[in-house]
Amino acid sequence: MAVVAETLAPPPAPSPRARPGFLSRFVRRVVIPIGVLSGVAYGGWWGANYAGLFTKTETETRLLHKVTRGDLIITVVEDGNLESASNIDIRCQVAGGATIKKIVTDGTIVQQGDQLVELDSAAIDEQILTQRIQYEKARAIRDQAVNDLAAAKIGLREYVEGTYLKELQTFESQITIAQENLRSSQNTLDYTERMFRKGYVTPLQHEAQQFAVKKAQLDLDLAETAKKVLREFTFEKMKNELETKVATAEAKAKSEEAAFLLEESKLKRLETQKANCIIFAPQSGMVVYANESGGSRFGGSSDRPRIEEGATVRESQVILRVPDLSQMQVKVTVHETKVESLRRGMPASIRIQNRKSTGYVTTIANQPESASMFAANVREYATYVRIDGVQTDLKPGMTCEVEILIDERKGVLTVPIQCVVEKAGKFYCWRLDGNESIKTEVALGVGDDRHVEVRSGLAEGDVVLQNPPERSEGNFGVARDGKQFGAPRKEGAAGPTEGTPPGEAPSGGARSRGGMPSISSLDKDGDKRLSRDEAPEPMKAFFDKLDADADGFVTEAEAAARRPPSGGGPPPGAASQ
Repeated sequence: MAVVAETLAPPPAPSPRARPGFLSRFVRRVVIPIGVLSGVAYGGWWGANYAGLFTKTETETRLLHKVTRGDLIITVVEDGNLESASNIDIRCQVAGGATIKKIVTDGTIVQQGDQLVELDSAAIDEQILTQRIQYEKARAIRDQAVNDLAAAKIGLREYVEGTYLKELQTFESQITIAQENLRSSQNTLDYTERMFRKGYVTPLQHEAQQFAVKKAQLDLDLAETAKKVLREFTFEKMKNELETKVATAEAKAKSEEAAFLLEESKLKRLETQKANCIIFAPQSGMVVYANESGGSRFGGSSDRPRIEEGATVRESQVILRVPDLSQMQVKVTVHETKVESLRRGMPASIRIQNRKSTGYVTTIANQPESASMFAANVREYATYVRIDGVQTDLKPGMTCEVEILIDERKGVLTVPIQCVVEKAGKFYCWRLDGNESIKTEVALGVGDDRHVEVRSGLAEGDVVLQNPPERSEGNFGVARDGKQFGAPRKEGAAGPTEGTPPGEAPSGGARSRGGMPSISSLDKDGDKRLSRDEAPEPMKAFFDKLDADADGFVTEAEAAARRPPSGGGPPPGAASQ
């Protein structure tokens, strides 16, 4: 029988992935120590820069620029927000304001007639109930006054056309009867006197008949007097009294009518307010909340309440906007140092995400925007730029970059702004003459944040230093890339560089001197001296070397003594690597 020998191989060693805790041990034992050593080394080198412990190489690197002619485009570039140039504002029409009970979601597409907002009307409903009671009372009083006026007019007419004529006819009837009695008595008296002379009538009968005539005459006079009193006095008095009652009743009726109309107008106004609590879309489109940007506690000082359910809005405050998305504009805020150069109608280039459009300036505000609590001294002015053409796919609120063309100069001499130094209101460049750099005064023209026009002092072909040996008292801005007008500027196209290896671009701007900032930038208490507590951590290790007089403070003069005399080159004392 054949015997087969089987060799047992040892089990395979577990891989690092299979061993528990391997990664954490690796990080703790290898990665962390390397990171700590690197941080210590970098901090030591940076601190040495502050202290100025390195010495400068014998040959200092000089950054040069050759003066040439070219086109200079002056622009203002700002970021802004997109909005519609034509909006329909939907305002709160409730007197005294109201609370938003329901509101459509911001950005919703609605159709004309759709309900957008429902405001709380509970208080208005209670006012309507109270006002309706006042309205009914005023109407009852008004109706009573109207009835009293009608009765007064009827009373006047009754007397003038009825009672007066009746009394007048009565007196005329009495006069007629009295006249007839007088005539009859007079005839009887004449007959009695003839009979008395013939002796057929006694004296007593004769006297009685004479008295009858006198009585008839008195009755006639009384009737005529009564008629005269009626016509000349009683009629006028009663007529005036009744006319006065009519006038009084008419005035009261007018007053009560005015009071009724006032109560009625109050009721109608309250009913209108209740109807205004429901707001419908005036046209189809997208609704946008009228929330002002920058209205937070750390932003602008806008006192408008935020639009949301439960928020209270004031009367006539804009709640929603229905923008016309085919007419769009950009609102940007421009610093006060630049706004004076803007004019209406200036062309502009607008970059919205990856899309470029053209436009023009339409409006420049006369008053600055409200500043935040962190930028109270910054004054910025709202500027509106209208986008050309009809837009179909832009939405309000989108951020964009706007570049406004201020001026364009053709074929002018220009130099980078880091080549210019300002001293006592004059400007200088360091022109290279052989191996010597000569300080040359120049007259400057317009400029942007990278280049400035040189009107005199330099000629085409001159070579100037980009890292001049003196510090400027002015500020020529910070270079900005990606211009939209003209050809884009490329990095490293500033000009020839002495001491720079081929294929490597020189530094684009003026470098800090030795990497050490000014004492004023680190001084916190404003005493123009830097204490150990105010110094950065890497600088504290070399604080005693900077403090030459050992008074516990570093002054600008002590710091300047440790800085290299030029803005270019390696840190002082740095060895060549």
